[in-house]
Amino acid sequence: MKNNIKIGVILFLFVFFSSFNSLHKFYVSVTQVDYVKTKNRIEITSRIFIDDFNKVLEKKYNKKIYLASNRQIDGAEKLVENYLKEKIKVMINKKPYDFQFLATEIDNDVLICYLKVNFSEKITTFEIENSVLTEMFKEQQNLLHTNINNEKSSFLLTNSDSTAFLEF
Repeated sequence: MKNNIKIGVILFLFVFFSSFNSLHKFYVSVTQVDYVKTKNRIEITSRIFIDDFNKVLEKKYNKKIYLASNRQIDGAEKLVENYLKEKIKVMINKKPYDFQFLATEIDNDVLICYLKVNFSEKITTFEIENSVLTEMFKEQQNLLHTNINNEKSSFLLTNSDSTAFLEF
């Protein structure tokens, strides 16, 4: 119960502050994972502050990326994909699966990343690691919401605890 209240407060702050184009003083991303059985896939939508993402990518690749601006470099989306493939790991039924990077979208100062994992079997266990931005921002918190097998769960992932595990 205490964890749900904490997650609710963080989500509220994320939504509240993401509507402003000013600097924010907290580090959070929100990722939604849905198993869509009718489409035989797991859909992953991750929302990450653009300014923080830019800083991490610039440090990692040693060049200015300019995400979501008119100066965005060629190949920026591929750098986003490569970074996410390094920082988000999915295991289904205790086997690792690679996700397919679909696209990005901009919503104010947030980059929305769309990913999917093709999967048509029954899910008995689901594990996801999300360490997005934690290498630069130690206080980064990655909220994770799941809807798998019609069971909803939420997790608060941090630098020291970046993995969520579900068993069905």
